[in-house]
Amino acid sequence: MNYTKLQWWERFQKYYTAFPELGLAIDLSRMNVDDIFFATMEPKIQKAFVDMDALEAGAIANPDEKRMVGHYWLRNPALAPTPEIRSEIEEALAKIKAFTAKVHVGEITGAGGTFKNFLLIGIGGSALGPQFVAHALGNPRKDKLKPHFFDNTDPDGMNRTLATIGKKLNRTLCIIISKSGGTKETRNGMLVAQAAYEKAGLNFAQHAMAVTMAGSELDKYAVSNQWIDRFPMWDWIGGRTSELSAVGLLPAALQGIDIDGLLAGANMADVASRAKTVKINPSAQLALAWFASGNGNGTNNMVVLPYKDRLELFSKYLQQLIMESLGKERDLDGKIVNQGLCVFGNKGATDQHSYIQQLRDGLNDYFATFIEVQKDEAGDPVFTESDATSGDFLQGFFLGTRTALAENSRESITITVNEVNANTVGLLIALFERAVGFYASLVNINAYHQPGVEAGKKAAGNVLTLQRQIIAFLKSNINQGFSAEEISKNIGQEDEIEIIFKICEHLSANKSRKIKKKKTANVFAAHYKTI
Repeated sequence: MNYTKLQWWERFQKYYTAFPELGLAIDLSRMNVDDIFFATMEPKIQKAFVDMDALEAGAIANPDEKRMVGHYWLRNPALAPTPEIRSEIEEALAKIKAFTAKVHVGEITGAGGTFKNFLLIGIGGSALGPQFVAHALGNPRKDKLKPHFFDNTDPDGMNRTLATIGKKLNRTLCIIISKSGGTKETRNGMLVAQAAYEKAGLNFAQHAMAVTMAGSELDKYAVSNQWIDRFPMWDWIGGRTSELSAVGLLPAALQGIDIDGLLAGANMADVASRAKTVKINPSAQLALAWFASGNGNGTNNMVVLPYKDRLELFSKYLQQLIMESLGKERDLDGKIVNQGLCVFGNKGATDQHSYIQQLRDGLNDYFATFIEVQKDEAGDPVFTESDATSGDFLQGFFLGTRTALAENSRESITITVNEVNANTVGLLIALFERAVGFYASLVNINAYHQPGVEAGKKAAGNVLTLQRQIIAFLKSNINQGFSAEEISKNIGQEDEIEIIFKICEHLSANKSRKIKKKKTANVFAAHYKTI
């Protein structure tokens, strides 16, 4: 990639594609692609187009759960494979708008009056998308409801959020999001929130609502406890592609964000990415560039650098979308391939001060994805120099970094959008969703199942089962101390000494659990007992 400036200009003209109807441009000129590569990949990308058509038509895309994958129908219900699914999508959207209107005018209220906040409780796709959109499109001065989140099962983190809400808990709507209703982290968050409302003398049910599948544990709990309302999730929507369902649209609408704009932007990207010619298909261009950089094996990481504070959380959102979709042990033929594409990043220009040194001079194991936003701000700018604004400097840092990387043979993609608004955010979501689908086809994997996630959940469940055994044993031998090794033998779990040690250390560090630790010179011989 040692080109002169004029040669870079020639590549730029060849591999830069403007999509004026989308307010988008894709620049692949700094990637290791050329006409020979695109010609070689033509059969594979044509197959990817066929695979995407089948997906949108309702093919079973997740064989593990025997379900379709239909997030594309959310922004164009007419594409749904059955009239019933189309009606469900349209009815859910109408219900979101009607419910939101009632909240905003005070027809649905909390104990303290009109709702002023919402507390969203979810994890993974049930929180990342809503957080990204809230941060990208929110306006603290104009938001109709201020967003707050429980996105982990960390009690300290939840307590900090509750402290931020403070005395306004009586005017805070609580949205619990869990597809199955059995997600432990979300359930824990719900119970912590419920306890906080009750401690404040409030009826939790008067402030609570659910987004879940019909008939789930959460759905039944919401009905039996007479929560305000419930909104649907469907088996054909995965968590990482759920932002444009009630999961993301409901909190966005409550915040006052233009959800029609989100859907319209996503649909525009969908339409553009149905083109069967790479030159006019932005998502296909991204997928092919990823393939080229990592030799179809994900050997290069993706560093996402949006040069806009509002897009700061986009890299976190993309981490789940891309890594959960593409991180697979086996391909569609059952062959072990250990595929994936690691995603890192935060925002420019902040983070170029953190790690641009390594990006330019260190390991060449990545490609950057710059996101450039043309419009700096609303209103008149402040000139920080006689002829330059802060926005001018931001562009200068972006272009300078892009050039510095290219000069040292470091690859980068640049995605340019006109401004950050609802249309743009919806477009970016769909752009990457479809790029993930195309890339999965190129490397012959299933992007729509996640056996590794389920394995992690099962392992976590086993740890909690083990903890119950430990507590029961210590309680039955009160005031007697035992080492981790002794405990493991007594409960018949001698293969789990390491986990037992870690559990005992955690229990003894929290006084409320009433497990006392007696230290010894050998840390592993410490004794634990119930007090």
